[in-house]
Amino acid sequence: MRPLERFGDRAATYAANRPVYPAAAVDAVLAGLSKTSRLAIADVGAGTGISARLFADRGAHVIAIEPNVGMRARAAAHPDVEWRDGTAEATCLDDQSVDLIVACQAFHWFMASAAIAEFRRVARGRAALLQYERDERDAFTKSYGDVVRAYAIDDTERLRRDGLAAFGAFPDARVTRAVFPFSQRLNRNGLIGRAASSSYLPNSGAAAKQLHRDLHALFERYARGGTVTLAMETYVLVAEW
Repeated sequence: MRPLERFGDRAATYAANRPVYPAAAVDAVLAGLSKTSRLAIADVGAGTGISARLFADRGAHVIAIEPNVGMRARAAAHPDVEWRDGTAEATCLDDQSVDLIVACQAFHWFMASAAIAEFRRVARGRAALLQYERDERDAFTKSYGDVVRAYAIDDTERLRRDGLAAFGAFPDARVTRAVFPFSQRLNRNGLIGRAASSSYLPNSGAAAKQLHRDLHALFERYARGGTVTLAMETYVLVAEW
């Protein structure tokens, strides 16, 4: 499946069940930028606007660039978020038109070298990647990861690792890296929805039904007080030139 088409039938599930990035991760991306003028930020691969709204809540004007019309349609409105059609490789933004360009849980879908060149063209000296991953040192999270790997229909998790490495090698830039722990508490329906928001897990047919049975069993095993907690880490890579 082409990256631009992957989430067309999962936009509502994505908007409802994906976690919000921890405040400390947003702080790390914005650290050192001027607070005396309003920041202009481009959020590329903005999805349903989860990250765009976080940056807008900090007072920035955010240009949210998302090529998937279904994802854009599910974005909650925010007065400081401006939505545009575009891709990471062709944002249609002017040269050096934003203070910062970010990719949040999206860089692995891009053609890395072309996206990096576009980021450098568009931004005035800073680009950032935010990406969360499971912290499988936690027993429930490891068990959930085992289920995900058993049903994965492609190697998206490898793509995420490759994306981190590619951004970490951002040419002719100083790249800093930090990791911020956080967690997502889920009820039974939330656990099913969290898995359903992943484009590399089945969402119809016999495999999807068995996946749901396994997730229900996992919930029964680990739930306390009607919820389970998914342990996560947000990786923040900031490139400056």
